[in-house]
Amino acid sequence: MQRLIFDHDYSLPPERVFAYLSEHENLGPLFGARILRLRDGTDGHRNGVGSARELKVGPAPPFEETVTEFVPNELIAYEITKGSPLKGHHGEMRFTPEGEGTHLHYEIAFSSKLPGVDFIVAQGLKRNVAKGLASVESAA
Repeated sequence: MQRLIFDHDYSLPPERVFAYLSEHENLGPLFGARILRLRDGTDGHRNGVGSARELKVGPAPPFEETVTEFVPNELIAYEITKGSPLKGHHGEMRFTPEGEGTHLHYEIAFSSKLPGVDFIVAQGLKRNVAKGLASVESAA
């Protein structure tokens, strides 16, 4: 089981950071993937519970992630729901006001069906997510 934890502070308010990171299309640089929105949320929010995206990373087959929890300006949780060699995947972004800015606590946990695949995926995610989170401030 791999567990990745990222903590990042932004000078922007939670509403801005949340609005940017909740948009599926903005997550491509974060994951090093091409992202296609599959459907909008079923809870009254475009990016809310039930919304889904397809991710395509390099030559690997595409897979699908679905939002499972959505609390505006506070929480986004999601799981891989189709097409991945990973299993038990869960991602969670928590947004906390910090002064006039935002603290983001982001955890991703998963294992793999094939030995070693989770380790390889974790290495790529560590690099891409850390770099992508650093670019949110200027993009949001």
